Amino acid sequence: MKADGIVLEPVRAILRVESLLLLGLLIAFYWWMHANLIVFVILLLAPDIAMLGYLRNTQFGAFCYNVFHTLTAPFALGVAALIIHPIAPFAIIWAAHIAMDRTLGYGLKYSDSFAHTHLGFIGKRSKDVDALQNGEG
Repeated sequence: MKADGIVLEPVRAILRVESLLLLGLLIAFYWWMHANLIVFVILLLAPDIAMLGYLRNTQFGAFCYNVFHTLTAPFALGVAALIIHPIAPFAIIWAAHIAMDRTLGYGLKYSDSFAHTHLGFIGKRSKDVDALQNGEG
């Protein structure tokens, strides 16, 4: 098995720590805004609705997932929030979801498999890639 397109250690660990720090900052900012915590908890997993694209096929599923799991859209929403203030919490929640996913090792998806992400394989295959990196494969 090849580890094409996967960020390997120690860079993967750095990216995950960076995401953890971003998640902490986003949660602190949300709290600082005195936004509704219940809304945060309810909407935190909302971007994962994009996984429904996998019901069609892996290529479409990966596309849908990646559209909702890149920081570009929540950043744009955050910029719009400078004018339309009530949407700011939604931009923060969306970005926090992405940061949480990255912290847990869920990266952007490749179209060959749901488990193949830029941060590695999710599940059993992740051990195979770690073995490859360590020269065991």
